[in-house]
Amino acid sequence: MNIAKAAMRTALVATIGLPVLAVAENSLLQQAQALFKPIPEAAPAMKDVSMTPAMVTLGKVLYFDPRLSESHNISCNTCHQIGLGGVDMLPTSIGHHWQRGGRNAPTVLNAVFNTAQFWDGRAADLKEQAVGPIQNPIEMAISPEHAVGMLQGIPGYTPLFAAAFPGDESSISLANVGKAIAAFEATLLTPNAPFDKYLRGNEGALSGEQKAGLRLFIDKGCAACHNGVNVGGGMYAPFGVVEKPGADILPLADKGRFEVTRTASDEYVFKVPTLRNIALTAPYFHSGKSWDLEQAIGVMASSQLGQDLTDAEISSIAAFLLSLTGEQPQVVYPILPPSTVDTPRPEA
Repeated sequence: MNIAKAAMRTALVATIGLPVLAVAENSLLQQAQALFKPIPEAAPAMKDVSMTPAMVTLGKVLYFDPRLSESHNISCNTCHQIGLGGVDMLPTSIGHHWQRGGRNAPTVLNAVFNTAQFWDGRAADLKEQAVGPIQNPIEMAISPEHAVGMLQGIPGYTPLFAAAFPGDESSISLANVGKAIAAFEATLLTPNAPFDKYLRGNEGALSGEQKAGLRLFIDKGCAACHNGVNVGGGMYAPFGVVEKPGADILPLADKGRFEVTRTASDEYVFKVPTLRNIALTAPYFHSGKSWDLEQAIGVMASSQLGQDLTDAEISSIAAFLLSLTGEQPQVVYPILPPSTVDTPRPEA
């Protein structure tokens, strides 16, 4: 019956004068357009966060200011380096007193499109995420009081906060720090990747191998979790749906979202990461244990899908994933307002 249907389809295509390959490619494009969306050129609106130029400017200055850490030596950009795909290219980041974080630093690029922030989703949005590392004793390790006092003790911050939060008499606050950093981070988009151009209808934007990889990505089931504008970031999933990877990839002590919800079914559940710019963001997984994209594809295929992919299939999928690298944000490093004799001192 299926053979007969295929023969009828081929005959119909021949009758109307279209090559079978063209119909197949068109079908692939339509499937892709139903599953994915291109990265927009402009930052999306966010709840409770104004995207005024003054807000974004303040957020950029705060993002690069190491004085938001207890040692005055670690900034947001330390672990989420805009020039390195929004990551630090370390398995786990180095924080206060050379402590190591427990998980790989996710990319900040396009993070505004994620359903929640952090691997376990403990922050609902970017403004909540922004103030987390500032207070985390392993990361930036500064108290809210020290952070606010430091900002109040730097005269150059007063007009920046006043412009970003007009009419707010107590504009220098940790909550407003989070809003401003979130506004800046929301601008860190990477549009116009080859895959974005393909989704907009330019079928020549992907090579033949990349189209083959996209077909495998859909048909093998990868797109069940990695979909939407961020090709991921929109849901949670257990790591090891079919078979848990070894402890070298999935450390047994880190139970993922369970640590947030305390629900047994959330053990080893993590937010599905975005695959945008994946070629730039090694090492991979929440543990940061894989430096090889093709190895990571093989691990995901076996542990999540029960698929034993051939080397050729893995190479094709990797080729497709390379098409997710977009135009990187061009950010001019800001001149930070200087400290004075009255600015609170770092505590090393």
